[in-house]
Amino acid sequence: MKIAMIGTGYVGLVSGVCFSDFGHDVVCVDNVPEKISALEHGEVPIYEPGLDAVMARNVAAGRLRFTTDLAQAVDGAEAVFIAVGTPTRRGDGHADLSYVMSAARDLARALTGYAVVVTKSTVPVGTNRKVAEVIRATRSDADFDVASNPEFLREGAAIDDFMKPDRVVVGVESDRAKEVMGDIYRPLFLRDFPIVYTDLETAEMIKYAANAFLATKISFINEIAALCERLGADVKAVAKGMGLDGRIGNKFLHAGPGYGGSCFPKDTSALARIGQEHGVPQRITETVIAVNDLTKRRMIDKVLDLCGGSVNGRTIAVLGVTFKPETDDMREAPALTLVPALIGGGAKVRVVDPHGRKEGEALLPGVSWELDPYAAAQGAECLVILTEWNQFRALDLARLAQAMQEPRMADLRNIYERDDVLAAGFTAYEAVGRGQSKGAAQTRAAAE
Repeated sequence: MKIAMIGTGYVGLVSGVCFSDFGHDVVCVDNVPEKISALEHGEVPIYEPGLDAVMARNVAAGRLRFTTDLAQAVDGAEAVFIAVGTPTRRGDGHADLSYVMSAARDLARALTGYAVVVTKSTVPVGTNRKVAEVIRATRSDADFDVASNPEFLREGAAIDDFMKPDRVVVGVESDRAKEVMGDIYRPLFLRDFPIVYTDLETAEMIKYAANAFLATKISFINEIAALCERLGADVKAVAKGMGLDGRIGNKFLHAGPGYGGSCFPKDTSALARIGQEHGVPQRITETVIAVNDLTKRRMIDKVLDLCGGSVNGRTIAVLGVTFKPETDDMREAPALTLVPALIGGGAKVRVVDPHGRKEGEALLPGVSWELDPYAAAQGAECLVILTEWNQFRALDLARLAQAMQEPRMADLRNIYERDDVLAAGFTAYEAVGRGQSKGAAQTRAAAE
């Protein structure tokens, strides 16, 4: 089957590459010539483990091509996927659909026969019907159906998620479109991965509801972590005790500096705005957003407290600035809140991140970039673990402590144990939700 993929960002590129690995003939199209030129030379513009190898394999097999020519990509395609960005619209929190609608108009002019136009981008409920209206208005004789096929890819594990999904959601309203979508996902159906067929609106809502629920789990455990610090409880043990309940599950119950990335911030904001617009406020989602913002700011206070109330003139080493490990994505990362606050407080900030520098240099002006944690720690007065990259999980703590002028650690991902850190020579250690003993917490509360 020939598939056209409009957009070579994270979703479009991963989806196009994986569809070609299913055996389909895929043409990925983008209007940025430099991006297409790089892809044609085998350069992957994003960091996603394993993507470069799968892409190279399918290009070599002749199943995957890249072009700036939309007409060429769409010509003869049985399915045309729209996988362009839907960023949060400035000023009102809604998803910006201008790129989606522009793609719909352009592809309408390029259609040469029947095709299913599939929205892969995350879009508000009702968008697929608007896409259909735009296509009909642009090309009244177009022969097409629309389908909603939201993505559920985790950055850093996208290939596995695509090839071994928890489920594939497809919103369709004609047997013809359902047959095309069934053929596209046949390799997964044959391996018994669930294909969930719904109407258009339900498919669109599933994406928002799923992401809002996962964000809720994160904000919930971060709020519990703040309470644990006051009461002397250990949030890691609390999360374990909760997660062993099959009705709850252990995923997304890891206390930390708040969620970020391309999905949760954007999708929770859009869902909240949709609720407000339709007179059905999403109070839980609105609170999740507020708690996440508060959590990020609370991390600033943790570092300040660890440094005696001020970071002015101090050197701070920050390990990890991407929003999560195994990605180069900096969108809405906690680092974008914490690091500027430290610099604004007069600190000299050194940063280490295996893949964050490409985006981070523009987003975090004023920091110095180091190649490894030990160089960053040299002469520093505080070490902050902000992203749980694997290479930060087994550091030589004694070596770090010896290199630092004031060996203090803010472990904002709860990677290490307090006793181990202090035994290695650190003089102070702060984690998330794993603070003082109950007695110390009560003493502090009484003093306040």
